[in-house]
Amino acid sequence: MLCLRFILLLPLVVRTCLGAAIPQDALKRRCSLSKYQFLVPHELKAVQKMKEHFEDIMLLSGHQCNTRLFHRKWSTPELSVPDRVMLVEAELDLTIAMLGLPAAPRLTELRQQPLAFLSQAREDLRGCVPTEAPSYQPSKKLRHWLQRLQVAKETETAGCLEASAILHLFQVLSDLRCAALRDQCT
Repeated sequence: MLCLRFILLLPLVVRTCLGAAIPQDALKRRCSLSKYQFLVPHELKAVQKMKEHFEDIMLLSGHQCNTRLFHRKWSTPELSVPDRVMLVEAELDLTIAMLGLPAAPRLTELRQQPLAFLSQAREDLRGCVPTEAPSYQPSKKLRHWLQRLQVAKETETAGCLEASAILHLFQVLSDLRCAALRDQCT
């Protein structure tokens, strides 16, 4: 009977001891992106509807942009898992910032669901960045792209950045899925 009590108390003792040794934030912040391996159809439909509405507005405006930020000579599966996480975090930061810009009432309404979904994905992803490798240095490919992103943020108009982010939203979602799949992304 004494042995049974000891077995029942052991997990409590271990948890208490480890709790003091490991900060609670470290225990709570796990990297779990599995829900992004297969994106929910209603989220994809909301993104598609917003993108189509935005394309219609762009056609009517005749506004032309030459931003080629999402045109890369490499594909996301070529990157290491930590690079993928950093790439998607940067893409989501840009996309969320652009979806937060003032827009026509109908477009603002259509942006709400994709914006909430992408914001949640970014929050989940941020839990992965320190977990993957706290002092990780990105590959040359990713560093070059991050530099291009920074230059684009400084030189491109908000309208062109917005267009680039929205028109390439499915690429961002594909990159998010690839990061969620980790080594299984090919």
